[in-house]
Amino acid sequence: MEELNLENKQQLLYLLAKASVFCRNLPQLQTISESQFQSQDAQKALVVFNKVQEEFQSFLTELSNAKSSESSEATHGADPSRVYIDGCWDIMHSGHFNAIRQAKMLAKTLVVGIHSDEEITRNKGPPVMSMHERVAMLRACKWVDEIVENAPYSPNIELLDRLNCLYIAHGDDIAINCDGHDAYSEIKNAGRFKIIKRTEGVSTTTLVGKLILMNKDHLASFPEPMVINEVKSNFLATSRRITEFSNKTRKPKGSVVYVDGSFDLFHIGHIETLKKAKSLGNFLIVGIHDDQTVNEHKGSNFPIMNLHERVLNVLACKYVDEVVIGAPWIITEDLIKSLNISYVVQGSVSKLDPSVSEFRKLSLGSVSDSDPFGVPKKLGIFREVVSEREIETSHIIQRIIDNRLTHLNKYMRKSVSEQNYYDQEKEFVEEI
Repeated sequence: MEELNLENKQQLLYLLAKASVFCRNLPQLQTISESQFQSQDAQKALVVFNKVQEEFQSFLTELSNAKSSESSEATHGADPSRVYIDGCWDIMHSGHFNAIRQAKMLAKTLVVGIHSDEEITRNKGPPVMSMHERVAMLRACKWVDEIVENAPYSPNIELLDRLNCLYIAHGDDIAINCDGHDAYSEIKNAGRFKIIKRTEGVSTTTLVGKLILMNKDHLASFPEPMVINEVKSNFLATSRRITEFSNKTRKPKGSVVYVDGSFDLFHIGHIETLKKAKSLGNFLIVGIHDDQTVNEHKGSNFPIMNLHERVLNVLACKYVDEVVIGAPWIITEDLIKSLNISYVVQGSVSKLDPSVSEFRKLSLGSVSDSDPFGVPKKLGIFREVVSEREIETSHIIQRIIDNRLTHLNKYMRKSVSEQNYYDQEKEFVEEI
């Protein structure tokens, strides 16, 4: 083959350079370039060029397929940056919040559907929390962008298109509707279903199982822990999950507000107190007491949720900037200085329950009767905010006790399906 003239050399170099942007064969291209296209390398240059040209054409084909895929997405009339997730969101726990967090990782805008009381009752049995209480928990979650109330238990393509969401996200467990069918079968068949990892060891069913055999006396009595409500837990406490829930970029600034408590069975009362506390300053730190401290002051069946679960729940709240894990019951001057606290806040429904405290003091003889807010009161930085609702963890438990038979039937059905998940259906799904 005759030698390449200067014009042909320049043209070939230009084409090779242009093609190299889209291929991985850069070492060979560099070799040809360094040869400066001497006559003996002309044949080699053309051979390599043909190979690069093939790779370039392959790239163009892949690019065309990608464009075709995007075009296919567009034909759905839905935005791929919008993702939908739905649920009952009853007795919100870290499993709920982790599902919402993972779904948000798939989307720029996360749309969260919530089922009505009637829809939940028809498909699963009656919820413990009211629609208003469940919606309030979602509105306070930092990963939720939009909320769809009265969402159907079995979503369809029409719903996704109307919400302009290309995909729906759900855990790797199967949701069965009242007809005994997979609630997401239509979505799956349309290729618009995204699987996220189910958070193991925590569910509303597990929580109800812990509470269902309790009675009024159990709420404060018995100096020793009882085994009557002991339910097997598969909850895996990991530092990674706490990191994923944490506010990594938020730094204390301005007035630092501190509020503490057990935050057991995280509910609307907690949310409203945290919202008001945050409004008093710029940065909200929440102290969460460890299990032993809660047990000592609240009673032998408390806490219902362990420390790790309670920390995750509080971190999911958009009003919270930081948490103190295992916070002391009594707020000291050293704690105030260490965290540069401007105000210490409690709700009018606070962690102090005189009747329970007195009973625990008599039964154990070791519960301190010192005012945990004595120091901040002395320093003039204590603030009390009015609790909008007279709701406490014990009230939620009482709802379950008052409807024991109904919740027992629901628990028995759901606990079997959850155990089947662990024994038969469970496969590895990487958490997002």
